[in-house]
Amino acid sequence: MVSNNKTKEQIAIIGAGSWGTALANLLGSKGYPIKLWVYEKDLFHYMKKYRENNYYLPRVRISVNIVPVHSLEEAVDKSDIIISATPSHTVRDVMSKTAPYVPKSAIIISVSKGIEEATLMTMSEVIRDVLPKELNDNVLVLSGPSFAKEVSLRKLTAVVIASENIEMARALQHIFNTPFFRVYTNNDIKGVELGGAYKNVIAIATGVCDGLELGFNARAALITRGLVEISRLGLAMGANPITFSGLAGMGDLVLTCTGKLSRNRDIGLKLGKGMKLEEILKEMKMVAEGINTTKSIVRLGEKYNIELPIAEKVYEILFKDKGIKDAVSELMRRDLKGETEI
Repeated sequence: MVSNNKTKEQIAIIGAGSWGTALANLLGSKGYPIKLWVYEKDLFHYMKKYRENNYYLPRVRISVNIVPVHSLEEAVDKSDIIISATPSHTVRDVMSKTAPYVPKSAIIISVSKGIEEATLMTMSEVIRDVLPKELNDNVLVLSGPSFAKEVSLRKLTAVVIASENIEMARALQHIFNTPFFRVYTNNDIKGVELGGAYKNVIAIATGVCDGLELGFNARAALITRGLVEISRLGLAMGANPITFSGLAGMGDLVLTCTGKLSRNRDIGLKLGKGMKLEEILKEMKMVAEGINTTKSIVRLGEKYNIELPIAEKVYEILFKDKGIKDAVSELMRRDLKGETEI
C-alpha cells in the first residue's frame, strides 16, 4: 500500500539487470529503502562487497539505501511496492516463486518488456496469472523511452506509469518522479505494454536497414510504418490508439530504433553487416527481448488476422534463414495501397 504519511515505502526490485539496478538507484537516491534481488550468486556477493553491478551496469556506484539479497522471500518480505524487472521470458517462473511471499496489500509494478511466447500474454497479465487474485487490481506497468545507463547517469528521461486505477497510478507517479526522471500517467495498460514489446522487433528491422546502409530515408520510413503496425495490432487488441503516439509508443520506438545503446538495434545492425544470429548471441551478455518477442508478435498477427509485414520479415530473417536483401526487396514490392488503409 502507498502511504500518505512521511514514512518511506519499503520497495523490492526483483531482478538486478541494468534496468532493475538503475531503478533501484533512482528510488534509493530519493531515500526509499530498497531490497534488490540478485539472481546470480557471484554478482550478489560482488554487489554486497563493492557496491557496484559489474555485470550489467558497471562503473555506477549503487545507493547506500540498496540492500542486495539472494532470497526472494527476503526480498519481498514486508514490501509495500514490488517491481518485477527480470527478462520477460523469466517473469512467469520468477514471479511464481515469489508469489507465496508477496504481502496481501503490496503494489506490483512490471517494468519488463515482452510478450510471453506460450500464452501471448503481456507481462502484467503473466504477473496477474501467477499472483493471488486479490492482487490483480494492484498490478501496474512502467514503460517508455529509457536506457538504463542514461537513467543511472541522471540524463533527462520521461516515462509513463499505467494502471486502470488512475489514482493508484498518480500515487506511484510521485514516488518515481525526480527532477531528471519525469513520469506521466496512463490508463491503457494494454497499449503501453504492446508498444514497449513491439518496438524491439522494429528496432531489429531498423538495425538491419542501417547495417545495409540503406540511408536515412529508409530508416524514417521503416520506423513510421513500424508504428503503423504497432497501432494496427493494438487497435485489434483493444488498446487506445492515442497511446501509440505517446511515450510508450512513438517515444520508445524512436529511442530503440536510433539509439546506440539499443541491444535490439545492434542485433539488426550486425545481421545487416552479414553476421549470423548464433554468432551475435554468443557475444551478448544481456538479453535482447526483440528476438523472442518477434515470434509472439507474428502469432498475435495471425490470431487477430492482422497484416504485420515488417514483423513477419524479421521473423523470417531470424528463424527461417531468409536472405536479408530478399526480405527488403519483398517489403518494397508489396501491393500498393493507401497510407491509412488498415
